[in-house]
Amino acid sequence: MTYIVYDLEMTVRRKRGQVAEIIEIGAVKIAAEDGVPRVESTYQSFVKPVIVPLLTPDTTTFTGITQQDVSGAGTLAEVVRSFVEWMGPEEYFLCAWGPDDQRQLVQECRQHGIPTDWIVNHNNLQKMLSKTFKLEKHQQMGLKNALEMLEIPFSGSHHRALDDARNTAEIMLKLFDRLQFKKNKISEEAKIETEVVYKTAHFENLPFAGLAGLFPSQEGPAEEN
Repeated sequence: MTYIVYDLEMTVRRKRGQVAEIIEIGAVKIAAEDGVPRVESTYQSFVKPVIVPLLTPDTTTFTGITQQDVSGAGTLAEVVRSFVEWMGPEEYFLCAWGPDDQRQLVQECRQHGIPTDWIVNHNNLQKMLSKTFKLEKHQQMGLKNALEMLEIPFSGSHHRALDDARNTAEIMLKLFDRLQFKKNKISEEAKIETEVVYKTAHFENLPFAGLAGLFPSQEGPAEEN
């Protein structure tokens, strides 16, 4: 079983009507063998924004991501393909801190016609931590506070995708034996369902099935539906 702990960085919205776009994806792959988790590899990629191509000073100040970083990056469709290839063919759980990253990822993929059938078995580690420590619903902890509570030193820079993913992964590793991961899938509707558990034990994970049509093959252009 593989666990993919990921984090997104988005453009900063200060005014109503401004659009937030993903500009970085960072992730940590954790493999569990005989119940013992270990970090296997990491992933990081900037993403070129296409609706508002120019980053605002607020976004660069908040994230440290520059215009040069994203101008030479791939589009979200290209980065998603790279990300899924990195995740590999084995069954996986997708894990993020809080609900916002999943919501943004699904929304942008749908907006740009990118298949979402690979966004499965999504688990909210923030919610899982709250449940583990029996916190009230209004006590959803931020990543920094959760690290401090667990006496895990923060490493790297705040608001950078790979660093936040690494720190989130440290929380998962420390609590691994106490966490219950769920298999689920998102609905085709706008609402994101994070706890729709499969009724059967059978699980077929074919993330490339939907993504294959996004990109032309070496033999020629992809056919249009």
